[in-house]
Amino acid sequence: MRHIRLGLVAALFASTASAGWHSAGNVDAVTVSGDTSALLLAGESTLTITVCADDVMRIRFSPVSAGAADRSRAVVRGSWPGRSARFTDSPADLRVATPRMTLLVRKSPLRLTFLDTSGAVIASDDSSLGMCWHGGEVCAYRTMPPGEQYYGFGEKGGDIRKRNRAMTMWNSDIPAYGAETDPLYEDIPFFYGIREGKAYGIFFDNPSRTWFDMGKESRRRYAFGAESGDINYYFFCGPSAKQILSRFSAMVGRMPLPPRWSLGYQQCRWSYAPESRVREIAGNFRSRNIPCDVIYLDIDYMDGYRIFTWNPKGFPDPKKLIADLGALGFRVAVIVDPGIKKDSTYAVYRSGLERGAFVRSSRGGIWTGTVWPGMCAFPDFTSTAARAWWGAQFAGLVEDGVRGFWNDMNEPSVFDTPTKTIDLDALHAGDGSPLPHAEVHNVYGLEMVRGTYEGVKSLLKGERPFVLTRASYAGGERYSAAWTGDNISSWEHLEMAIPMCLGMGLSGQPYIGSDIGGFIGHPSGELFARWLELGVFTPLMRAHSVTGEVNKEPWEFGDAITAINRETIKLRYRLLPYIYTAMEEASATGIPAMRPMLLEFPDDARFAETADEFMFGSELLAAPVIVQGDVRKNVLLPRGTWYDFTTCERFEGGGSITVGAPLGRIPVFARAGSVIPMQQVVQYTGQAPIAPLTLVAFPPEPGKDYASPYYEDDGTTFDYQRGTYWRRTFNQSEEGGIRTLRIGKASGTYTPPPRRLDVRFPGFGATPRHVIVGTRTLQREASLPGSADASSWTYDAATGTVEVVFPDVRGATDVVVER
Repeated sequence: MRHIRLGLVAALFASTASAGWHSAGNVDAVTVSGDTSALLLAGESTLTITVCADDVMRIRFSPVSAGAADRSRAVVRGSWPGRSARFTDSPADLRVATPRMTLLVRKSPLRLTFLDTSGAVIASDDSSLGMCWHGGEVCAYRTMPPGEQYYGFGEKGGDIRKRNRAMTMWNSDIPAYGAETDPLYEDIPFFYGIREGKAYGIFFDNPSRTWFDMGKESRRRYAFGAESGDINYYFFCGPSAKQILSRFSAMVGRMPLPPRWSLGYQQCRWSYAPESRVREIAGNFRSRNIPCDVIYLDIDYMDGYRIFTWNPKGFPDPKKLIADLGALGFRVAVIVDPGIKKDSTYAVYRSGLERGAFVRSSRGGIWTGTVWPGMCAFPDFTSTAARAWWGAQFAGLVEDGVRGFWNDMNEPSVFDTPTKTIDLDALHAGDGSPLPHAEVHNVYGLEMVRGTYEGVKSLLKGERPFVLTRASYAGGERYSAAWTGDNISSWEHLEMAIPMCLGMGLSGQPYIGSDIGGFIGHPSGELFARWLELGVFTPLMRAHSVTGEVNKEPWEFGDAITAINRETIKLRYRLLPYIYTAMEEASATGIPAMRPMLLEFPDDARFAETADEFMFGSELLAAPVIVQGDVRKNVLLPRGTWYDFTTCERFEGGGSITVGAPLGRIPVFARAGSVIPMQQVVQYTGQAPIAPLTLVAFPPEPGKDYASPYYEDDGTTFDYQRGTYWRRTFNQSEEGGIRTLRIGKASGTYTPPPRRLDVRFPGFGATPRHVIVGTRTLQREASLPGSADASSWTYDAATGTVEVVFPDVRGATDVVVER
């Protein structure tokens, strides 16, 4: 493999001419431009330093003075207001100091060291090798301190920690992959180095074949490099991983808030066809009282696998089918691959030819390769005009009522080439800067979903699109959700799904999930049920299956498993207010809803390798069962007080506990003082407004104040970007036996339909003396009234729960419960 060869060569030289490799030499000249950039010359090489923000610097090393074209398809924001640095040049070095870090550039030879404000080393070049090149290939060698762990890298299997791993970045169609299979579908060349709770980040923005050797070849250094282009990376000084992820996500763009319906349960297989089978699936969900929002159509809905067409025999009236499904509360999502059948009678192909929208062969003419329809042309998504042409092709599907768009095979995958992709010398227009496929391969999927999203967004006229992709690059979250590709129905793959999803979240893609039940193979009822339990706490909750396999819908494993699966999916829908709030935070800050424990608790060394439990949002810890036959689960609890989400049993954190977890029971724990918003069960998200909005207020630790966020909007349009939302904070505290929940005034111009708040205070050992809402002391009732304008409370001695109901209003309200 490329990275192994480079590692072996590098170990043998220090600018060894016979090996053909060169290491950056002495600096000849320094030119400082204002207080944000500097250019250094070292022989024919150039190093450009750009201060992007106080905590971010860009390093661009070009082995030859011309360098590669300076264009990024990932970065949408390269600088922030107020950025400035102090440049101090001396014969021995150049220092670039911001209020957050200092870059020390040693001149003889050229080597880089990043320091924190105390002068301690954050990260540094390897002193003997530094930045190197050989022909068009480049690599950067850096010191690897003992105990430093590495995370991120996009879609990678195996341990969440990547120290001692070598990885390649080359989007590849690899079905039935294993834990060590590399590369996979979606590569993001961004990672964290974390040591003793402090983090830094590096984004190596090079879309050609790149590689990372994180100590596999050497115990004292790691390296990253590329087959072509420059050493072009952004350094984030941290020191917290959350700070780094927030800044990185702002740099490459964050996920727009998805439509609320896309957070419901989604059902897919290759393929639901003909339309009678689709209707049967929809009818089963509704008759069995199993919630579901989305049904997918795979490639067999098309006419001869020609994209943007319908099979006239299997789907004679798609518009009526989709309307009928819509009346039952279903959205329809369809697969759209990039391959366009080479067929002179096919209007889409003819149109693409006329517009010059296809990738061209280096030998002249259109480049073609074989995928599902046979011989195909491939859109050149590096072209703005080609993306606009592509986006316009969705008009027919949108008019028919399709609302979900699934971009698959977009690594791109090709069946009949040695590389299993487009020929590396095929030409992309690149808006006037032609490039071979080898230099844009990793952004092909990114630019495809960009074209899909922008086209569909224009056609939907105010509705939020839902796009799902298999392949992408850094910044892909601007346009689409993602999933972990063609997995296997095995317990190993259930276990792998967690660190893979967590790694994608750390890499900037927060809208992620795996094929529930496994795409290839047939799961047992136990495996499917456990995978579905994990799915409750993955942002994308989608089941999928390969063609020719036995049925894998939630009701296909016997009555007992069906009942468990029904309740599991209902839990997802009850938690939608909490999930939607967590996804809004991801959209606003880049911090994913599904987050590794090390991100939330960086000072707790126990979580450096933890990937069988995770936080969902900032309030809930999920620890799904992922081992066959297990009915108990060992859980590491962070410091502080935690409550079993189901029973409200209290646990002191800082150690491990073992809890019962029979099939159908998901170990979930709430932070002390957290307020979890929930709703009534519905069969689909649009069936009814949230009414009542239920708030489960877990007991706070005495003397501490806790804040929990809540967010709501219409769930469908982009009006939230113009302030049409309902946002408030719940603060909870307890002093002297008096529990107070402060419901903050709602901000924003959105107003939900009239409803009541149903506030539940678990963990009370006795009947309260008084319950006060605002200035009014409420009366206790044996049972609570159902009207939205009623106010009263009750106490359940069996569970120790106080339940208070009152109208939900925009203004601030205090709820006081006196013991």
